[in-house]
Amino acid sequence: MTELTPIYRSHAQTRLIWALCIASMVIYINLYTVQGMLPSIAEHFDVSGAQATLVLSVTSFTLAFSLLFYAILSDRIGRLAPIVVSLWLLAASNILLIFAQTFDDLLWVRLLQGILLAAVPAIAMAYFKDQLAPSFMLKAAAVYIMSNSIGGIAGRIFGGLMAQNLSWQSSMGLVFVVTLMGVALVTYLLPRKEIKPQIIKQRVSLLRKVKQDIDGFVFHLSDSQMRLAYIIGGLAFMMMVNQFSFIQLHIMAEPYGLSRFHATLIFLCYLSGTFASYLSAKWIVRYGSMPLFRVALCLMLVGTLLTLVDTLTAIVIGFLINACGFFLTHSCCNSFVAIRATTHRAKATSLYLCCYYLGASLGGPYLMLFWHEAEWNGVVVGSMSLLALLLVAIWRLGIHQKQQLVDVSASN
Repeated sequence: MTELTPIYRSHAQTRLIWALCIASMVIYINLYTVQGMLPSIAEHFDVSGAQATLVLSVTSFTLAFSLLFYAILSDRIGRLAPIVVSLWLLAASNILLIFAQTFDDLLWVRLLQGILLAAVPAIAMAYFKDQLAPSFMLKAAAVYIMSNSIGGIAGRIFGGLMAQNLSWQSSMGLVFVVTLMGVALVTYLLPRKEIKPQIIKQRVSLLRKVKQDIDGFVFHLSDSQMRLAYIIGGLAFMMMVNQFSFIQLHIMAEPYGLSRFHATLIFLCYLSGTFASYLSAKWIVRYGSMPLFRVALCLMLVGTLLTLVDTLTAIVIGFLINACGFFLTHSCCNSFVAIRATTHRAKATSLYLCCYYLGASLGGPYLMLFWHEAEWNGVVVGSMSLLALLLVAIWRLGIHQKQQLVDVSASN
């Protein structure tokens, strides 16, 4: 491919950032709209509120493992086609939700959607690293993660509004229309010229190709620092996203008694995470990842404990602090993985996100056990055990980082 002119390259980079940020918002609106509708889903499909949380868990589960497939696919055929095709199929899948008759039907469609939702998060960071100048990379990553937060907030509030005012069929019809408009805009914005990833040209057997793909995953899993980054992201998300599911049930009950829509306004606490994501690039450059991991852990600990104070104000402040700590953790993990991966980039990112969403899928059933025993107080106890594991993982990563500095100094 001929070298792109600086003006075209800058324009293409800007379009790519816009396109992937909008695609991200479409993905997270589709993923999290149902989280804002949990009480409505429980009523419509005649299941308990705790059972209704499975609509998020099953989607996160198939999303987690589909990330690995898209990483392999995008390394072979490029980044553009998997994103565009999966987004159009996602829009079409929303029609199936309109006609879901039973809770089992709903879970099957959400399992399918998890597969389609995986393409953008699996490919985006590798796409950025392939196409963007190094000076754009950290800023693009921070804006992209901020768009994840905005999409998550919008989806949940959107879901709460629909649950309050529309039937299930009308709600899913509106989700279909919004998704269709977003996908069309992303397709228009994505640059048509793509710097393809390096692909081996010689003829090799299918078995050899599979071995190359497995070797790529093994390469990153054999890196102890990468493994710890994956664990940190997974544990943080395991706690955070599922806390938001159970807090709705808590504040709709006495003594708070909030309506369905007013309960979903707790998701506005994600805005503190949006702000933290936006500033994270600057903070990572200035302070480094390790100090920020420690600060984020302290924020999540304080925020979670504050929700035990028996007032709505304390709960809101606790979730604002918690969201800030979580998104700071996520930003540090994302940047750490993207920068550390010098080869098999999409596989490195997809492994991180696989652990991240696997955490989300396991966190629902895990915290449900504590909810059944002691409701919100139980959820806090379950969260404390996850934060203890997070502390160990961050401490271990710090040891590895110090040892790496010692090794570099010794070699010089």
